[in-house]
Amino acid sequence: MTVTASPASSPSLAQRAFNIRRNALRMGQVQGQGYVGQALGAADLLAVAYFHALNYQPHDPAWEARDRFYLSIGHYAIALYAALIEAQVIPLDELESYGCDDSRLPMSGMAAYTPGMEITGGSLGHGLGIAVGACLGLKRKQSASFVYNLLSDGELNEGSTWEAAMSASHWKLDNLIAVIDVNNQQADGHSSQILAFEPIVDRWQAFGWFTQRVDGNDIDALVKAFDAARNHSDAQPRVIICDTRMGKGVDFLENREKTHFIRVDEHEWQVALDNLQMGSNQ
Repeated sequence: MTVTASPASSPSLAQRAFNIRRNALRMGQVQGQGYVGQALGAADLLAVAYFHALNYQPHDPAWEARDRFYLSIGHYAIALYAALIEAQVIPLDELESYGCDDSRLPMSGMAAYTPGMEITGGSLGHGLGIAVGACLGLKRKQSASFVYNLLSDGELNEGSTWEAAMSASHWKLDNLIAVIDVNNQQADGHSSQILAFEPIVDRWQAFGWFTQRVDGNDIDALVKAFDAARNHSDAQPRVIICDTRMGKGVDFLENREKTHFIRVDEHEWQVALDNLQMGSNQ
């Protein structure tokens, strides 16, 4: 089954993205800090993933026939939690426990703790390799499931990512869809200056992947890209390169020079929520 209700009865993808952003801000408010900029930037692609593309059952996260969503970038956990809360995989009332002792929502994603969290992220460069192994296993089971792997432009610094990319092409893993969040920001500065990744499209194509590049904050473009990736007929892995804006939807966060890890004054969390709401009404 695909968890997508009829258009007349379900929120739009834009509303889903808004809700994901709001969830992320509320979790950030609990700790007063966090990787909120990434969550705001990736909310649109997560909305399309969870409410248009993926097959899953909210109340049975281990359903064997599900599509898998692997969060390679473990520090984006707040973004995925926000989406899983919106998808009703995680109860809304757990939002207030984010990052607290004994919470199922630790600040870095850990599969042992959180429903719907398929892999443990942390040290970057592991997710795509794990996804390759999972895709091989699913093929041996003759499963029709897809594996979606979200990774970042900073993660392209890691040689293991490119080893996995080469392996996926070699094994013709047409059940693998990589999604790259290109926000040009990592802990040490702008990703493109730390280790240049352009021409990113040419590089993935050279590794034998069906490659698309879209505005990662344009929901219509994302829907078309996710559909094209899933329906592509050639026996090759697929990658969607998504250019996103850190802090998307909250003006004063979008305009910050450094947004890799956000700390704001206590009163500014409500300002951010109000700013997000105001933008959605325009």
